[in-house]
Amino acid sequence: MTALSMFEKIWRAHEVVPESAETPAVLYIDLHLVHEVTSPQAFTLLRERGISVRRPDRTLATLDHSTPTDPRQVFGGVPIQIESAARQVAQLERNAAEFGIELMGLKDERRGIVHIIGPELGATQPGMTIVCGDSHTSTHGAFGTLAFGIGTTEVGHVLATQCLLQRKPKTLAVEVSGRLAAAVGAKDLVLAIIGQIGVAGGAGQVIEYRGDAIRALSMDERMTVCNMSIEAGARAGMIAPDETTFEYLRGRARAPVGAAWERALDDWRRLPGDAGVAFDSAVTLDGGQIEPMISYGTNPGMVVPIGGRIPERDDEAFLKALRYMGFEPGEALAGKRVEVVFIGSCTNSRLSDLRAAADLLRDRKVARGVRMLVVPGSQQVKRAAEAEGLHHVFTAAGAEWRESGCSMCIGMNGDTAAAGHYVVSTSNRNFEGRQGQGARTLLASPATAAAAAVTGRITDPRELMA
Repeated sequence: MTALSMFEKIWRAHEVVPESAETPAVLYIDLHLVHEVTSPQAFTLLRERGISVRRPDRTLATLDHSTPTDPRQVFGGVPIQIESAARQVAQLERNAAEFGIELMGLKDERRGIVHIIGPELGATQPGMTIVCGDSHTSTHGAFGTLAFGIGTTEVGHVLATQCLLQRKPKTLAVEVSGRLAAAVGAKDLVLAIIGQIGVAGGAGQVIEYRGDAIRALSMDERMTVCNMSIEAGARAGMIAPDETTFEYLRGRARAPVGAAWERALDDWRRLPGDAGVAFDSAVTLDGGQIEPMISYGTNPGMVVPIGGRIPERDDEAFLKALRYMGFEPGEALAGKRVEVVFIGSCTNSRLSDLRAAADLLRDRKVARGVRMLVVPGSQQVKRAAEAEGLHHVFTAAGAEWRESGCSMCIGMNGDTAAAGHYVVSTSNRNFEGRQGQGARTLLASPATAAAAAVTGRITDPRELMA
Protein backbone atom coordinates (compact mmCIF):
# COMPACT_ATOMS: atom_id res chain seq x y z
CA MET A 1 0.00 0.00 0.00
CA THR A 2 1.28 3.47 -0.94
CA ALA A 3 2.28 5.66 2.00
CA LEU A 4 0.13 8.81 2.09
CA SER A 5 0.99 12.27 3.33
CA MET A 6 -1.41 14.22 5.54
CA PHE A 7 -2.20 16.45 2.57
CA GLU A 8 -3.02 13.44 0.39
CA LYS A 9 -5.35 11.99 3.04
CA ILE A 10 -7.31 15.23 3.34
CA TRP A 11 -7.42 15.81 -0.41
CA ARG A 12 -8.76 12.31 -1.11
CA ALA A 13 -11.42 12.65 1.62
CA HIS A 14 -12.74 15.86 0.04
CA GLU A 15 -12.38 15.12 -3.67
CA VAL A 16 -15.91 15.09 -5.12
CA VAL A 17 -14.74 14.72 -8.73
CA PRO A 18 -11.09 13.90 -9.54
CA GLU A 19 -9.17 16.25 -11.79
CA SER A 20 -8.37 15.34 -15.38
CA ALA A 21 -6.05 16.76 -17.98
CA GLU A 22 -8.86 19.06 -19.08
CA THR A 23 -10.54 19.97 -15.79
CA PRO A 24 -9.58 20.68 -12.17
CA ALA A 25 -10.85 18.54 -9.33
CA VAL A 26 -14.08 19.44 -7.54
CA LEU A 27 -13.15 19.80 -3.86
CA TYR A 28 -15.68 19.91 -1.00
CA ILE A 29 -15.14 22.72 1.52
CA ASP A 30 -15.85 22.13 5.22
CA LEU A 31 -15.59 25.73 6.45
CA HIS A 32 -15.90 29.00 4.56
CA LEU A 33 -14.72 32.13 6.38
CA VAL A 34 -15.92 35.51 5.11
CA HIS A 35 -14.91 39.12 5.82
CA GLU A 36 -16.06 42.50 4.52
CA VAL A 37 -13.42 43.25 1.86
CA THR A 38 -13.46 40.28 -0.54
CA SER A 39 -17.11 39.25 -0.25
CA PRO A 40 -19.40 42.06 -1.57
CA GLN A 41 -19.09 41.12 -5.25
CA ALA A 42 -19.65 37.44 -4.42
CA PHE A 43 -22.95 38.19 -2.69
CA THR A 44 -23.95 40.42 -5.60
CA LEU A 45 -23.36 37.47 -7.94
CA LEU A 46 -25.69 35.28 -5.86
CA ARG A 47 -28.32 38.01 -5.72
CA GLU A 48 -28.27 38.61 -9.48
CA ARG A 49 -28.68 34.91 -10.21
CA GLY A 50 -31.25 34.21 -7.52
CA ILE A 51 -28.98 31.72 -5.75
CA SER A 52 -29.01 31.08 -2.00
CA VAL A 53 -26.01 30.17 0.14
CA ARG A 54 -25.66 26.40 -0.09
CA ARG A 55 -24.41 25.75 3.46
CA PRO A 56 -24.83 28.77 5.74
CA ASP A 57 -24.09 26.44 8.65
CA ARG A 58 -20.57 25.99 7.25
CA THR A 59 -20.07 29.71 6.64
CA LEU A 60 -18.82 32.15 9.27
CA ALA A 61 -18.39 35.89 8.79
CA THR A 62 -16.55 38.57 10.74
CA LEU A 63 -15.51 42.21 10.42
CA ASP A 64 -11.76 42.82 10.53
CA HIS A 65 -9.99 44.40 7.55
CA SER A 66 -11.76 47.74 7.18
CA THR A 67 -12.96 48.00 10.75
CA PRO A 68 -11.50 50.70 12.97
CA THR A 69 -9.47 49.80 16.06
CA ASP A 70 -10.07 53.19 17.71
CA PRO A 71 -12.36 52.39 20.67
CA ARG A 72 -14.34 55.57 20.01
CA GLN A 73 -15.39 54.30 16.59
CA VAL A 74 -16.29 50.84 17.90
CA PHE A 75 -17.98 51.51 21.22
CA GLY A 76 -17.96 55.30 21.66
CA GLY A 77 -20.73 56.25 19.27
CA VAL A 78 -18.35 57.91 16.80
CA PRO A 79 -19.12 56.87 13.19
CA ILE A 80 -16.50 54.99 11.17
CA GLN A 81 -14.40 57.81 9.75
CA ILE A 82 -13.36 56.25 6.43
CA GLU A 83 -16.32 56.24 4.06
CA SER A 84 -15.23 53.19 2.05
CA ALA A 85 -14.69 51.20 5.25
CA ALA A 86 -18.11 52.19 6.59
CA ARG A 87 -19.72 51.03 3.34
CA GLN A 88 -17.95 47.66 3.45
CA VAL A 89 -18.97 47.06 7.06
CA ALA A 90 -22.59 47.97 6.37
CA GLN A 91 -22.67 45.82 3.23
CA LEU A 92 -21.49 42.68 5.02
CA GLU A 93 -24.07 43.30 7.74
CA ARG A 94 -26.79 43.43 5.08
CA ASN A 95 -25.46 40.44 3.14
CA ALA A 96 -25.17 38.25 6.22
CA ALA A 97 -28.72 39.09 7.29
CA GLU A 98 -30.16 38.50 3.81
CA PHE A 99 -28.41 35.17 3.22
CA GLY A 100 -28.68 33.75 6.74
CA ILE A 101 -24.96 33.75 7.58
CA GLU A 102 -23.71 34.09 11.14
CA LEU A 103 -21.80 37.36 11.50
CA MET A 104 -19.48 38.43 14.28
CA GLY A 105 -20.61 42.06 14.15
CA LEU A 106 -18.70 45.14 15.20
CA LYS A 107 -19.78 44.97 18.84
CA ASP A 108 -19.90 41.16 19.06
CA GLU A 109 -17.64 39.92 21.86
CA ARG A 110 -16.53 37.07 19.55
CA ARG A 111 -15.39 39.39 16.73
CA GLY A 112 -11.80 39.55 15.57
CA ILE A 113 -9.43 38.88 12.72
CA VAL A 114 -10.85 36.02 10.69
CA HIS A 115 -7.80 33.78 11.20
CA ILE A 116 -7.78 34.39 14.94
CA ILE A 117 -11.44 33.69 15.69
CA GLY A 118 -11.75 30.46 13.67
CA PRO A 119 -9.28 28.60 15.91
CA GLU A 120 -10.28 30.24 19.19
CA LEU A 121 -13.95 29.33 18.62
CA GLY A 122 -13.01 25.74 17.79
CA ALA A 123 -14.49 26.11 14.30
CA THR A 124 -11.09 25.17 12.84
CA GLN A 125 -10.56 21.43 13.30
CA PRO A 126 -8.07 18.84 12.00
CA GLY A 127 -8.81 17.20 8.68
CA MET A 128 -10.93 20.06 7.36
CA THR A 129 -10.74 21.94 4.13
CA ILE A 130 -11.00 25.67 4.88
CA VAL A 131 -11.11 28.64 2.51
CA CYS A 132 -11.44 32.39 2.81
CA GLY A 133 -11.06 35.36 0.50
CA ASP A 134 -7.77 36.12 2.19
CA SER A 135 -4.29 34.87 1.38
CA HIS A 136 -3.36 34.14 5.01
CA THR A 137 -5.99 31.44 5.35
CA SER A 138 -2.97 29.14 5.47
CA THR A 139 -2.92 29.99 9.22
CA HIS A 140 -5.49 27.27 9.88
CA GLY A 141 -3.10 24.63 8.53
CA ALA A 142 -1.51 24.67 11.99
CA PHE A 143 -4.35 22.34 13.02
CA GLY A 144 -3.75 19.76 10.30
CA THR A 145 -6.18 21.29 7.81
CA LEU A 146 -5.90 22.07 4.14
CA ALA A 147 -6.56 25.82 4.27
CA PHE A 148 -5.92 28.38 1.56
CA GLY A 149 -7.02 31.74 0.23
CA ILE A 150 -9.37 32.19 -2.71
CA GLY A 151 -10.40 35.05 -4.99
CA THR A 152 -13.69 36.94 -4.90
CA THR A 153 -15.21 34.93 -7.77
CA GLU A 154 -14.29 31.73 -5.95
CA VAL A 155 -15.91 33.10 -2.77
CA GLY A 156 -19.13 33.23 -4.81
CA HIS A 157 -18.61 29.66 -6.04
CA VAL A 158 -18.19 28.32 -2.51
CA LEU A 159 -21.18 30.28 -1.22
CA ALA A 160 -23.32 28.81 -4.00
CA THR A 161 -22.05 25.21 -4.05
CA GLN A 162 -19.83 24.54 -0.99
CA CYS A 163 -17.33 23.24 -3.53
CA LEU A 164 -14.35 24.63 -5.41
CA LEU A 165 -12.47 23.81 -8.60
CA GLN A 166 -8.82 23.11 -7.78
CA ARG A 167 -5.74 21.65 -9.38
CA LYS A 168 -3.88 19.36 -7.01
CA PRO A 169 -0.68 21.03 -5.78
CA LYS A 170 2.69 19.39 -5.16
CA THR A 171 4.13 18.95 -1.67
CA LEU A 172 7.20 20.37 0.08
CA ALA A 173 8.50 19.08 3.41
CA VAL A 174 10.27 21.66 5.60
CA GLU A 175 12.12 19.80 8.35
CA VAL A 176 13.34 21.87 11.30
CA SER A 177 15.52 19.95 13.73
CA GLY A 178 16.67 20.82 17.23
CA ARG A 179 15.06 23.45 19.47
CA LEU A 180 14.77 27.20 19.16
CA ALA A 181 17.06 29.21 21.41
CA ALA A 182 15.81 31.59 24.09
CA ALA A 183 14.40 34.83 22.64
CA VAL A 184 13.90 33.14 19.26
CA GLY A 185 10.22 32.78 18.40
CA ALA A 186 8.03 31.32 15.69
CA LYS A 187 8.19 34.56 13.70
CA ASP A 188 11.97 34.32 13.60
CA LEU A 189 11.67 30.69 12.54
CA VAL A 190 9.36 31.34 9.62
CA LEU A 191 11.33 34.38 8.46
CA ALA A 192 14.45 32.20 8.50
CA ILE A 193 12.65 29.57 6.41
CA ILE A 194 11.47 32.13 3.85
CA GLY A 195 14.92 33.69 3.81
CA GLN A 196 16.38 30.29 2.93
CA ILE A 197 13.91 29.08 0.31
CA GLY A 198 12.86 32.49 -1.08
CA VAL A 199 9.47 34.04 -1.78
CA ALA A 200 8.92 31.57 -4.63
CA GLY A 201 10.42 28.58 -2.85
CA GLY A 202 7.03 27.04 -2.15
CA ALA A 203 5.32 28.11 -5.38
CA GLY A 204 2.56 25.71 -6.43
CA GLN A 205 3.11 23.53 -3.35
CA VAL A 206 1.62 22.72 0.03
CA ILE A 207 4.27 22.94 2.73
CA GLU A 208 4.24 20.44 5.59
CA TYR A 209 6.35 21.65 8.52
CA ARG A 210 7.99 18.78 10.38
CA GLY A 211 10.73 18.03 12.89
CA ASP A 212 11.48 18.42 16.59
CA ALA A 213 11.49 22.23 16.52
CA ILE A 214 8.03 22.27 14.95
CA ARG A 215 6.56 19.72 17.35
CA ALA A 216 7.83 21.79 20.30
CA LEU A 217 5.85 24.85 19.20
CA SER A 218 2.63 25.93 20.91
CA MET A 219 -0.52 26.26 18.81
CA ASP A 220 -0.10 30.03 18.73
CA GLU A 221 3.41 29.56 17.37
CA ARG A 222 2.30 26.95 14.83
CA MET A 223 -0.32 29.39 13.54
CA THR A 224 2.38 32.04 13.08
CA VAL A 225 4.47 29.65 10.99
CA CYS A 226 1.60 28.44 8.81
CA ASN A 227 0.28 31.99 8.43
CA MET A 228 3.34 33.06 6.48
CA SER A 229 3.49 30.03 4.17
CA ILE A 230 1.93 32.19 1.46
CA GLU A 231 4.94 34.54 1.74
CA ALA A 232 7.08 31.68 0.44
CA GLY A 233 4.70 31.39 -2.52
CA ALA A 234 3.02 28.26 -1.15
CA ARG A 235 -0.62 27.36 -1.66
CA ALA A 236 -0.92 26.30 1.97
CA GLY A 237 1.06 25.28 5.05
CA MET A 238 0.28 22.35 7.35
CA ILE A 239 1.41 20.87 10.65
CA ALA A 240 0.27 17.43 11.75
CA PRO A 241 -2.15 17.46 14.70
CA ASP A 242 -0.97 16.00 18.00
CA GLU A 243 -1.77 16.23 21.70
CA THR A 244 -0.87 19.93 21.68
CA THR A 245 -3.56 20.45 19.03
CA PHE A 246 -6.17 18.43 20.87
CA GLU A 247 -5.62 20.19 24.19
CA TYR A 248 -6.00 23.55 22.47
CA LEU A 249 -9.35 22.53 20.97
CA ARG A 250 -10.76 20.72 23.99
CA GLY A 251 -13.72 22.61 25.43
CA ARG A 252 -13.89 25.35 22.81
CA ALA A 253 -17.32 26.58 21.80
CA ARG A 254 -17.56 24.75 18.46
CA ALA A 255 -15.44 21.72 19.25
CA PRO A 256 -17.16 18.33 19.54
CA VAL A 257 -18.17 17.15 23.01
CA GLY A 258 -18.74 13.81 24.70
CA ALA A 259 -18.78 10.79 22.42
CA ALA A 260 -18.41 13.04 19.37
CA TRP A 261 -15.14 14.36 20.80
CA GLU A 262 -13.78 10.83 21.24
CA ARG A 263 -14.76 9.92 17.68
CA ALA A 264 -13.13 13.09 16.41
CA LEU A 265 -9.91 12.27 18.28
CA ASP A 266 -9.84 8.83 16.66
CA ASP A 267 -10.12 10.45 13.23
CA TRP A 268 -7.62 13.20 13.96
CA ARG A 269 -4.97 10.78 15.20
CA ARG A 270 -5.05 9.05 11.81
CA LEU A 271 -4.29 12.25 9.90
CA PRO A 272 -0.47 12.46 10.18
CA GLY A 273 1.39 11.13 7.17
CA ASP A 274 2.30 7.47 6.94
CA ALA A 275 5.81 6.23 7.64
CA GLY A 276 8.07 6.54 4.63
CA VAL A 277 5.85 9.04 2.82
CA ALA A 278 7.58 10.82 -0.05
CA PHE A 279 7.27 14.53 -0.79
CA ASP A 280 7.88 16.21 -4.12
CA SER A 281 10.70 18.22 -2.55
CA ALA A 282 12.24 18.83 0.87
CA VAL A 283 14.45 21.31 2.74
CA THR A 284 16.03 21.14 6.19
CA LEU A 285 17.02 23.72 8.82
CA ASP A 286 18.71 23.51 12.20
CA GLY A 287 16.35 25.33 14.55
CA GLY A 288 19.09 25.77 17.14
CA GLN A 289 21.06 28.00 14.73
CA ILE A 290 18.24 30.48 14.11
CA GLU A 291 18.62 33.95 15.64
CA PRO A 292 16.13 36.82 15.99
CA MET A 293 15.40 37.90 12.41
CA ILE A 294 14.40 41.16 10.75
CA SER A 295 13.53 42.13 7.19
CA TYR A 296 15.37 44.87 5.31
CA GLY A 297 13.60 45.00 1.93
CA THR A 298 10.19 44.94 0.31
CA ASN A 299 9.37 41.25 0.43
CA PRO A 300 9.50 38.78 3.34
CA GLY A 301 12.40 36.87 1.81
CA MET A 302 14.69 39.88 2.27
CA VAL A 303 15.68 39.05 5.87
CA VAL A 304 18.81 38.73 7.96
CA PRO A 305 19.66 37.92 11.57
CA ILE A 306 19.21 41.10 13.57
CA GLY A 307 22.96 41.44 14.09
CA GLY A 308 23.71 40.82 10.42
CA ARG A 309 24.28 43.05 7.41
CA ILE A 310 22.33 43.58 4.24
CA PRO A 311 23.75 41.33 1.49
CA GLU A 312 25.85 42.68 -1.35
CA ARG A 313 23.95 42.15 -4.60
CA ASP A 314 23.76 44.13 -7.80
CA ASP A 315 20.49 43.04 -9.47
CA GLU A 316 18.10 45.91 -10.14
CA ALA A 317 15.06 44.56 -8.25
CA PHE A 318 17.19 44.18 -5.13
CA LEU A 319 18.65 47.66 -5.43
CA LYS A 320 15.21 49.15 -6.11
CA ALA A 321 13.94 47.63 -2.86
CA LEU A 322 16.89 49.09 -0.95
CA ARG A 323 16.31 52.53 -2.47
CA TYR A 324 12.71 52.43 -1.26
CA MET A 325 13.87 51.40 2.21
CA GLY A 326 16.70 53.96 2.31
CA PHE A 327 19.34 51.29 2.88
CA GLU A 328 22.63 50.34 1.22
CA PRO A 329 24.16 46.92 0.51
CA GLY A 330 26.48 45.85 3.31
CA GLU A 331 24.82 48.05 5.94
CA ALA A 332 24.12 46.80 9.45
CA LEU A 333 20.49 47.14 10.55
CA ALA A 334 21.05 47.21 14.31
CA GLY A 335 20.90 50.75 15.57
CA LYS A 336 18.78 52.16 12.74
CA ARG A 337 16.09 54.58 13.90
CA VAL A 338 12.44 53.58 14.23
CA GLU A 339 9.37 55.85 14.21
CA VAL A 340 6.53 53.33 14.61
CA VAL A 341 6.11 49.92 16.24
CA PHE A 342 3.09 47.76 15.45
CA ILE A 343 2.14 44.69 17.49
CA GLY A 344 -0.77 42.96 15.75
CA SER A 345 -2.06 41.17 12.61
CA CYS A 346 -3.19 37.58 12.06
CA THR A 347 0.48 36.61 12.33
CA ASN A 348 1.30 37.86 15.83
CA SER A 349 -1.66 39.22 17.80
CA ARG A 350 -2.54 36.30 20.04
CA LEU A 351 -2.24 36.34 23.83
CA SER A 352 1.23 34.77 23.83
CA ASP A 353 2.44 37.45 21.39
CA LEU A 354 1.14 40.22 23.65
CA ARG A 355 2.78 38.60 26.67
CA ALA A 356 6.13 38.49 24.85
CA ALA A 357 5.90 42.19 24.03
CA ALA A 358 4.71 43.11 27.52
CA ASP A 359 7.61 41.24 29.11
CA LEU A 360 10.06 43.63 27.43
CA LEU A 361 7.98 46.74 28.09
CA ARG A 362 7.29 46.11 31.78
CA ASP A 363 8.74 48.98 33.86
CA ARG A 364 10.08 50.60 30.69
CA LYS A 365 8.93 53.45 28.43
CA VAL A 366 8.42 53.72 24.70
CA ALA A 367 11.24 55.89 23.36
CA ARG A 368 10.57 59.56 22.68
CA GLY A 369 9.40 60.07 19.12
CA VAL A 370 8.15 56.49 18.69
CA ARG A 371 4.48 55.65 18.24
CA MET A 372 3.53 52.14 19.36
CA LEU A 373 0.19 50.47 18.53
CA VAL A 374 -0.82 47.24 20.26
CA VAL A 375 -3.82 45.64 18.55
CA PRO A 376 -5.16 42.31 19.84
CA GLY A 377 -6.30 39.83 17.23
CA SER A 378 -9.78 39.38 18.67
CA GLN A 379 -12.03 40.73 21.38
CA GLN A 380 -11.46 37.45 23.23
CA VAL A 381 -7.70 38.03 23.14
CA LYS A 382 -8.29 41.61 24.30
CA ARG A 383 -10.34 40.48 27.31
CA ALA A 384 -7.78 37.81 28.23
CA ALA A 385 -4.92 40.31 28.01
CA GLU A 386 -6.80 42.79 30.16
CA ALA A 387 -7.54 40.07 32.72
CA GLU A 388 -3.76 39.65 33.07
CA GLY A 389 -3.19 43.39 33.24
CA LEU A 390 -1.19 43.50 30.02
CA HIS A 391 -3.05 46.59 28.81
CA HIS A 392 -1.75 48.46 31.87
CA VAL A 393 1.80 47.47 30.95
CA PHE A 394 1.35 48.82 27.42
CA THR A 395 -0.38 52.06 28.35
CA ALA A 396 2.02 52.76 31.24
CA ALA A 397 4.88 52.42 28.75
CA GLY A 398 3.21 54.90 26.41
CA ALA A 399 1.73 52.52 23.82
CA GLU A 400 -1.78 52.74 22.34
CA TRP A 401 -4.11 49.89 23.36
CA ARG A 402 -6.71 49.25 20.66
CA GLU A 403 -9.78 47.19 19.81
CA SER A 404 -9.25 44.11 17.65
CA GLY A 405 -8.81 44.24 13.89
CA CYS A 406 -6.29 44.00 11.09
CA SER A 407 -5.16 47.57 11.80
CA MET A 408 -1.80 48.63 10.37
CA CYS A 409 -1.15 45.25 8.77
CA ILE A 410 -3.30 46.29 5.81
CA GLY A 411 -3.47 50.05 6.34
CA MET A 412 -7.03 50.48 4.99
CA ASN A 413 -8.76 51.27 8.27
CA GLY A 414 -7.13 54.49 9.38
CA ASP A 415 -4.09 52.90 11.05
CA THR A 416 -1.13 53.90 8.87
CA ALA A 417 2.40 55.25 9.10
CA ALA A 418 3.71 58.36 7.37
CA ALA A 419 5.87 58.34 4.26
CA GLY A 420 9.51 57.69 5.06
CA HIS A 421 8.82 56.36 8.54
CA TYR A 422 10.32 53.06 9.61
CA VAL A 423 7.80 50.61 11.09
CA VAL A 424 8.95 47.57 13.03
CA SER A 425 5.93 45.36 12.53
CA THR A 426 4.81 41.92 13.66
CA SER A 427 2.67 41.59 10.53
CA ASN A 428 3.38 39.42 7.49
CA ARG A 429 4.10 41.73 4.55
CA ASN A 430 6.61 44.47 3.98
CA PHE A 431 5.48 45.47 0.47
CA GLU A 432 5.84 49.07 -0.68
CA GLY A 433 3.02 51.14 0.80
CA ARG A 434 1.51 48.21 2.71
CA GLN A 435 1.39 50.15 6.00
CA GLY A 436 0.94 53.60 4.50
CA GLN A 437 2.03 55.39 1.35
CA GLY A 438 5.81 55.55 1.44
CA ALA A 439 6.05 53.82 4.84
CA ARG A 440 8.98 51.43 5.30
CA THR A 441 8.18 48.12 7.02
CA LEU A 442 10.62 45.89 8.87
CA LEU A 443 9.10 42.52 9.81
CA ALA A 444 10.03 41.13 13.19
CA SER A 445 8.83 39.12 16.18
CA PRO A 446 6.84 40.67 19.05
CA ALA A 447 9.97 40.64 21.25
CA THR A 448 12.08 42.40 18.62
CA ALA A 449 9.32 44.92 17.95
CA ALA A 450 8.99 45.69 21.65
CA ALA A 451 12.75 46.12 21.99
CA ALA A 452 12.68 48.64 19.14
CA ALA A 453 9.88 50.54 20.86
CA VAL A 454 11.94 50.88 24.04
CA THR A 455 15.18 51.98 22.37
CA GLY A 456 13.79 53.80 19.34
CA ARG A 457 16.17 51.77 17.21
CA ILE A 458 16.44 48.29 15.72
CA THR A 459 17.61 46.29 18.72
CA ASP A 460 18.39 42.67 19.45
CA PRO A 461 15.77 41.74 22.10
CA ARG A 462 18.34 39.59 23.87
CA GLU A 463 20.08 42.79 24.96
CA LEU A 464 17.03 43.70 27.07
CA MET A 465 16.54 40.23 28.47
CA ALA A 466 19.85 39.93 30.28
